[in-house]
Amino acid sequence: MYNKQPWPLTLYFDGECPLCAREIRFLSRRAIDARLLFVDISDEAFDAKALGFTVEQMQSSLHARFADGRWMTGLDATLWSWRAAGLGIWATPLTWRAIRPLLAVGYWLFCRLRPHLAWLPHPDGSRRCHDNHCALPEPKAAPVEGTALNTKQTWNASPCHSPGDKPGPQGL
Repeated sequence: MYNKQPWPLTLYFDGECPLCAREIRFLSRRAIDARLLFVDISDEAFDAKALGFTVEQMQSSLHARFADGRWMTGLDATLWSWRAAGLGIWATPLTWRAIRPLLAVGYWLFCRLRPHLAWLPHPDGSRRCHDNHCALPEPKAAPVEGTALNTKQTWNASPCHSPGDKPGPQGL
């Protein structure tokens, strides 16, 4: 159906985002390399400047690029990535003009809230777990003016905890 597109589509995603990582895992299980490629922008080797962007721009919304160099962002990147994975029928509502403005507002809100969703379980739990503890992201600002957090909160949580360990905050 979409054979005239210059495949493959390269999807640039934030692998540190739990919801994003789940969607990529879902798509990668259904996609073939000839149509959909994945690049994790949270990888240390990723260079946003080589693509003409900053890391912040890449993190602000989903980006995808066709083989001919055309870029898609936001809902369009989502639509085309699902089409590339052979799941276009499920993304069809993204093309409906009547609800597209509402979906665009929802996507904008998700992009603004996404950094605050790091507490959600990541599909690759071991990525956040070391020495039987899972680290939570450090806050960017102190919770109370004039104070700073001196310790990093860690959680003893599945799949990181050992049998007999109690889940919950450690070292607080």
